[in-house]
Amino acid sequence: MPDDLAQFADSKYLSLETFRKTGAGVRTPVWFAEAPSSQAQATFYVYTLPDSGKVKRIRNNPSVRIAPCNMRGDVRGEWVGARARLCADDEAGRGQELLVDKYGLAKRIGDFFSRLRGRTQCVLAIEVT
Repeated sequence: MPDDLAQFADSKYLSLETFRKTGAGVRTPVWFAEAPSSQAQATFYVYTLPDSGKVKRIRNNPSVRIAPCNMRGDVRGEWVGARARLCADDEAGRGQELLVDKYGLAKRIGDFFSRLRGRTQCVLAIEVT
C-alpha cells in the first residue's frame, strides 16, 4: 500500500476513473490534495461542479480508481482502487484549504472566476484503504 500511495507524492494531477451504470469507466484528470492521515487510510480531496458527470456517477457507484497522470490525463503510474464520497460543509472547507495550499495562486484565481460566473464547487473525498 505505501508504494501505491507514494506514486502520488510529486504528482500535480490524478486521473479519477468513475463508472457508469453500464460499468464503463470514465477517466478525468483533476487537481488533488492529500490530507495528512494515518498509515491505514489515505484521503485525497478533489473539487468539481456539483452537477458534473463524475458527481452523478459517484452518487450511483462510489467505487473509483485513481492513478497519477499529467494534465492531459496520460497515466504515469499504477491504478489504485478507492471509494469516493461528497464532503459535508466542514470537511469540504478543509479540502478546499488543502487544495489552495497545494496550488496557491492558480487555485485562488480559478476560484475567483468561478465565483464571478456564479458557479459553486463541491468537494469529493477519495479514500484509499
